[in-house]
Amino acid sequence: MSSTSTSAAAPVTSSRWQQYYQLTKPRVVQLIVFCAVIGMALAVPGLPEGREWLTALAATAGIWLVAGAAAAFNCLIEQQIDAKMKRTAWRATAKGELSRAQTLTFSALLCAVGSAMLWFWVNPLTMWLTFATFVGYAVIYTVILKPMTPQNIVIGGASGAMPPVLGWAAMRGDVGSEAMLMCLIIFLWTPPHFWALALYRTEDYRKAGLPMLPVTHGGEFTRLQIVLYTWILLAATLLPFLTGMSGWIYLVAAIVLGLRFCHYAWRLWKQYSDQLARQTFLFSIWHLSLLFAALLVDHYVQPWIS
Repeated sequence: MSSTSTSAAAPVTSSRWQQYYQLTKPRVVQLIVFCAVIGMALAVPGLPEGREWLTALAATAGIWLVAGAAAAFNCLIEQQIDAKMKRTAWRATAKGELSRAQTLTFSALLCAVGSAMLWFWVNPLTMWLTFATFVGYAVIYTVILKPMTPQNIVIGGASGAMPPVLGWAAMRGDVGSEAMLMCLIIFLWTPPHFWALALYRTEDYRKAGLPMLPVTHGGEFTRLQIVLYTWILLAATLLPFLTGMSGWIYLVAAIVLGLRFCHYAWRLWKQYSDQLARQTFLFSIWHLSLLFAALLVDHYVQPWIS
């Protein structure tokens, strides 16, 4: 999930602690952790029991900390870029309120504590997968891909799609096909989600010198890509039902949410406005949240009605 998955409204920071907290991009991390928790829940038949609850709590905290560390590191690397963009100019790093040393120390501390929790209280596989996700987002995407290619969000989206896999690994100690299906859904969801934001923030990205798709290929091409991706995404969201991973409750939710996302994309292509692009971006967040919530409800309810 992209670090740009935030609203344009800038929080007002009034204390040093709040400045550090905002470095973790809490809205983004909340969605990441939510998807990881869904992965944990689906990995366990029925409700967790005994030690499984403790494992889930430790995994949630550890993933939360490492995700926050990656977000803080992103703020450090993109300090100069953030200062040029209206959407991010309020950040403490962009304003110079937190030094590079302070930000780096904070990121390293969160990553170390989170990784230790995952290693000792969950399992080494989850720790290594989570750390690989940190490297994928904070280094490969932020440092290498983002400033180099307009396909940055497509390629870099792999790390943002990992939360369900992390959650599954925490409870099972392996990477199951069900977890990879959830990963695929987020991977395909990321480009239309991000590009909707990039469309109404094109000038920001142009001023910052970032080769985002609307900057390099124009708005019309980007809108067409959003249409194509939303339909591919809709097809992918049917896979959990088709493979027997979920039941009818999830299927209905996936179809309704997917068609609505496709409708937004179609309108965006045919009658573009910044307001509609913003609405599409916001709906995309609801789409993923409700889709995974439907997976969770289906997981617990379907056995009772089948």
